[in-house]
Amino acid sequence: MNKVLEFLKHKSLSAIHYIIIFLKWVFIAGLTGAICGLVGTAFDVSVDKASEVFSAHWWMIFLLLPIGLAIIGLYELFKVKPHVGTNDIIRSIRTSEKVPVLLVPLVFVGTVLTHLGGGSAGREGAALQIGGGIGQQIGRALRLDEKDLHLMTLCGMSGLFAALFGTPLTATIFAIEVISIGVVYYSALIPCLSASLTAFAVTRFFGVDAVAFKLKLVPQLNALTIVKVIILSAVLAGISILFCAAMHGSHKLFKKYIKNEYLRIAIGAVAIIGLTLIFSDRRYNGTGMPIIKEAIEQGKALPYDFLLKILFTAITIGVGFRGGEMVPTFFIGATLGCTVGSFVGIDPGFAAAIGFIAMFCAVMNCPIASIILSIEVFGAGGLLYFAIAAAVSYLLSGYYGLYTSQKIIYSKLTAKFINMDTKPL
Repeated sequence: MNKVLEFLKHKSLSAIHYIIIFLKWVFIAGLTGAICGLVGTAFDVSVDKASEVFSAHWWMIFLLLPIGLAIIGLYELFKVKPHVGTNDIIRSIRTSEKVPVLLVPLVFVGTVLTHLGGGSAGREGAALQIGGGIGQQIGRALRLDEKDLHLMTLCGMSGLFAALFGTPLTATIFAIEVISIGVVYYSALIPCLSASLTAFAVTRFFGVDAVAFKLKLVPQLNALTIVKVIILSAVLAGISILFCAAMHGSHKLFKKYIKNEYLRIAIGAVAIIGLTLIFSDRRYNGTGMPIIKEAIEQGKALPYDFLLKILFTAITIGVGFRGGEMVPTFFIGATLGCTVGSFVGIDPGFAAAIGFIAMFCAVMNCPIASIILSIEVFGAGGLLYFAIAAAVSYLLSGYYGLYTSQKIIYSKLTAKFINMDTKPL
């Protein structure tokens, strides 16, 4: 009888412990998500307004030079290293490194200024930095231990991602999948989901639109189209390697040969101004979301769009302007997919959608998040095609990626550990 009572007592205490932990994370992550939703709304509106001003006034491109100098000056004034970015956020999740308190407002202001001057950058990558910073600061304020601080950083990342993109499930899975290739941190599932859903609800309340596209045609499932999607995804994987090499190489090249940060960003600004004057429609400045929409919904893209976007973005981010690489990734994938789709015999709009997902998967190394993203952005009609594209691009992109702080835990080619120096959350 005593053994039975002891057993029941043990199980009851265990159940109570699980419930307490569940409620703890729903509350803390929900609070984080609410704050991320408010910040995300302000960030979305600010970037959109800056982009509108740039689009309405062609001469704003000449302000990119003083804007670049101002961004470096702000980082220097507040003693934050200008190169602190998403890699540092990811690294802090596995280590005891702290994200600077002032990183959040500096990334916010720097990204808005970059878009105001026509720099080629996105928002979601910057959102990961802002969200990760918010999550970590809330965790510190609540005096959470190091393990919980790591989860709070993930909560912030997923919350801001969901707030800006309007894809809470993708934001949840992306945050727990992007840290280490081959490992998904399921312990962060409830915290990240709570933060994502709360942030998503806040931004919907304020009228921030979710990113979604209408596909004119989804091909019937057949062997020939599957082969065409595989070929298209293989091409996209190859270009993803070029994109990653350009992003990493440009930063290293500028840093190596131009030591002074002010001079570096000034030269980059002049280069972007010159390129913009050459390609006078400003097609490659800013996020490029209208071009992405045109490629997916109308099947229209110029054959060299993807190359010029790589060039514009590599210079913009490489010299020190603020912003993310995620929307440029979508731009490159959609326009390249649209162009190649015409050659391999796939509807250009649908091929652009395949490119959108395949390029994201290739540079982020997040196949599960990529498949979920396809459902949230395009609907479930072409799910199997998108899953094939994600799988092929994930494998053929090798171990390249935009975030060098990602740790490769499992081989992409066989079920074996290839990196054991990663600390668990």
